[in-house]
Amino acid sequence: MLIRKIERFLSHHGMPRTRFGRLAAQDPRFVDDLRNGREPRPATEARVEHFMNNYRSTSHVA
Repeated sequence: MLIRKIERFLSHHGMPRTRFGRLAAQDPRFVDDLRNGREPRPATEARVEHFMNNYRSTSHVA
């Protein structure tokens, strides 16, 4: 489930939910909406997954 992956990501990186929403989905309320039952479109889900995967791979390089 996407929200569980996002929650782990937020916890692991110490990122505020609104910042994640802005960066990953261009929507600062994205995480709150998911917590309240929103179902993202497949393209949005793919974009968010891509963001998390790239953030993980590049965040440890610097």
